[in-house]
Amino acid sequence: EPADSFVYDPENPVPTHGGNNLVALPSGPFDQTEIERRADVLVYTTPPLEEPVEVTGPVRLILYAASTAPDTDFTGKLVDVHPDGRAFNLCEGIIRARYRDSDTEPTLIEPGKVHRYEIDLWVTSNLFRRGHRIRLEVSSSNFPRFDRNPNTADPFAAAEHPVKATQTILHDADHPSHLLLPVIPRPDLAGN
Repeated sequence: EPADSFVYDPENPVPTHGGNNLVALPSGPFDQTEIERRADVLVYTTPPLEEPVEVTGPVRLILYAASTAPDTDFTGKLVDVHPDGRAFNLCEGIIRARYRDSDTEPTLIEPGKVHRYEIDLWVTSNLFRRGHRIRLEVSSSNFPRFDRNPNTADPFAAAEHPVKATQTILHDADHPSHLLLPVIPRPDLAGN
């Protein structure tokens, strides 16, 4: 399957729209369809579900990605898409590339080289009803919930000139990007 790509511009980050916010922003589930129309947000969606699916617990995104920058961020967001097209955020997370292997020993990335990222989307508990779809959004920003990465090798306080970065997401046999969902069997909901 061919790779997907987008351009992340720190001067025009994806805006936060709901979610688990501690700042003075509206929090909770909000329709994400406007956010998903942006060219810097990749959207992956299942077909409509034939049976309900309960997801309860920690959600993780394994991402194989390359960037033209020496440091950048990757974000993931789990979304419940209703039959009428509304798409509500459930949980989200971010990883800074320089901390992909260690929280205490940062290492910059080699531009253009594919790296494996594990993004913690935190926890959720949601029943995706029959006819709904499970969606994943992938980007490089969610501001101001998460600070913007300037895509430079500079220390963050010293980064004065942010740069655009082309991000490439791979999902082939050699680079199996995937979403790990804690699915809870619910035979009591079969046919509902």
